[in-house]
Amino acid sequence: MAEITAQVVKALRDQTGAGMMDCKRVLQDAGGDLKRAVELLRERGLVKAGKREGRATSEGVIAIALSGASGGMIELGCETDFVARTDDFVRLAETLVQAVAGDPSLDSVERLLDAEIDGGKAREHVTAAIAKLGENVVVKRAQRLAVDGPGVVGGYVHAGGKLGVLVALATSSSGAEIESLAKDLAMHVAAADPSPAAVSREDVAPELLESERSIYRKQAHQEGKPEKVIDRIVEGRVNKFLAEIALLEQAFVKDPDRSVETLLRDTVGSTGAAIAIAGFARFRLGEALPE
Repeated sequence: MAEITAQVVKALRDQTGAGMMDCKRVLQDAGGDLKRAVELLRERGLVKAGKREGRATSEGVIAIALSGASGGMIELGCETDFVARTDDFVRLAETLVQAVAGDPSLDSVERLLDAEIDGGKAREHVTAAIAKLGENVVVKRAQRLAVDGPGVVGGYVHAGGKLGVLVALATSSSGAEIESLAKDLAMHVAAADPSPAAVSREDVAPELLESERSIYRKQAHQEGKPEKVIDRIVEGRVNKFLAEIALLEQAFVKDPDRSVETLLRDTVGSTGAAIAIAGFARFRLGEALPE
């Protein structure tokens, strides 16, 4: 049997918010596999998907840059919060993310690091920062969001650079109202609980839905539900899950009496132009990245 250390138990508890003994028990049942332990917690009804995020364990900053119909976002990591708040570190993050926002080819960390910025490669600027700041500095993520056609990209950074969001709107309209809408939507994506996983339920990844169906089916069996009604129960829970994670169906955080879709319709009515959410991106400092 795999050894279950206190550190692993704490990591699972921080990620899910489940009780310590529940975390230890599922880790034992999962043979120490953290991902499987999270699934077991959910199957046993001890934690709900999307309601809690893993607490940030690394330091650094999420930085965004906006450039009309495009925007860039990066996660720049370091070892201490002290360094993350220095002018040199913040300036480096701003330089790198402005390059991402302005160049369609810089859509990955490696391409960003190989790019020429201010007379040298980006990776050379990072190396220089390491030497000056005395800490390891790592570009962990880089993403560019752009509208295919007329539109605008808005953004929002929260909690001193710990969380960043970009939202792309496809629209022929422009001006303060559209820019305000884009920023408000970015603030919504930052604050929404659970965090949206897609613009609409039709955009949710099939593999995520299959994973949820499997978990709901196991939950129903453990609850002793009759076999003949389990399919209906599972689909009901899937529909509820989709309504919770589809951005358009969520209650707008600044006005919970309206959905995000209603907010868009209202803005269309006042501007006279069609508006669609073309995409969004959300970075939280230190969150686990998909393998």
